[in-house]
Formats: sequence, structure tokens, C-alpha cells
Amino acid sequence: MSETLFLALVLIPGLVIAIVFHEVAHGYVALLLGDPTAKEQRRLSLNPLRHVDPVGTLLVPGALALAGAPVFGWAKPVPVMKNRLDNPRFGMMAVAAAGPGTNFLLALVGAVALGLLAPILDASQPTLLAQGLFYFILINLFLAIFNLLPIPPFDGSHIVEGLLPPAWARQYDRLRPFGMLLFFGLVALTWFAPEWGVLQNTILPPVQWALEHYISIADAIAGNG
Repeated sequence: MSETLFLALVLIPGLVIAIVFHEVAHGYVALLLGDPTAKEQRRLSLNPLRHVDPVGTLLVPGALALAGAPVFGWAKPVPVMKNRLDNPRFGMMAVAAAGPGTNFLLALVGAVALGLLAPILDASQPTLLAQGLFYFILINLFLAIFNLLPIPPFDGSHIVEGLLPPAWARQYDRLRPFGMLLFFGLVALTWFAPEWGVLQNTILPPVQWALEHYISIADAIAGNG
């Protein structure tokens, strides 16, 4: 088995699960808070085909994996209508937080599974399952923390907007049309100016910190803590 195929077998299933659950969580919380748009458009399904974005779910993560860079991606955003929420200000914050929150929960599920399986796995020769669970934890943590960036249209921007005083929130909302430009600027700096350490100094430290704590949970369950 080639290294590329092995990497794909390990990364792709975990990434698809992380992204699909992330998006469905947005839609489900929106439904609970009064907005049935996602349900009406049949986006509460766990069927990946309803959520796959060819670029964000397949092309970008695949290219990053082959380049040895941190793997992340995105799906087609679940539609949420702010004006249909019972409390639009709180509702948008809750809907936004649901995606990263679900990824943190999935990472915990992965850590528990890794801990439970550790006694029957060969630590000297990590299996495909063990590596898959490790990367599943890592992908979910990276996706959660990356989405908490306060850059529109990421989830963090909706949380920040909800926390700001109304006048400041209106000013902050004016950044939203330029959000994707900021995002692609961040990606460009990561690719073309790696010496600046954009990811190393922003996303990776909290991801590494969280990963250590999740692995410590797995170790404790396995009896190694």
C-alpha cells in the first residue's frame, strides 16, 4: 500500500464525518431555535452527498494532505435564516457554536474509543485503526478551532458579533463581504510565506494544547495515566 493511499484511507473518512456532523449540528440547532430552513432543504441528513463541496471537502483537503500541511476543509454551508430564529442575536451565536462544539464532542468520542482499544492494539506498530482514531481526534480539533476564528463567515465571527454591543456589531458585520478574501489571504500566507509561521503562531498552538489533553483522556482510559 502506497503512503498516499494509506494517508487517504486514514484521513478522508474522519474528515467527511467531522464536516458532515459539523454542518448538521448547525441546521439542527437552528431548527430547535425556530428556523426550519435546513430541514426544508433536506440538509439535516447525515448523507455526505448532501453536504459535499467538491473543492472544500475533496480538493483542498487532498492537496493539503499530499503537501504535508495541516488538513482542513469545508462543506456546503447549511442554510440558516437569521430572521426566522426566535431570538436572532442569541440564535446565531448558538447555531454558530454548535458546529465547533460538535467537533469537540466527536474528538472526545475518538479519544474514548482510542483509550478503550489501546489494550488490544500493538503500540510498537500502530494499526490503521489506531492512526485513524488519532487523526480523527486531530481533524475534529483543528476544524473546531479553525472555525472559531473571528473571520467572516467562520463560526467565530457570528459568536463575536453576538457578544458585541449592537452598534459595534453593525460595524463588525460590514466586514462580512470581505471575509473570504481574508480567508484566502490567510491560506496564501500559509502557502507562500511559511517563514511567517501564520498557522504555527495562531491555530496550531491551541490545537496542540487541546490534542495533548484529549490524548491524556485516552491514556487515562487505557490505564496509562
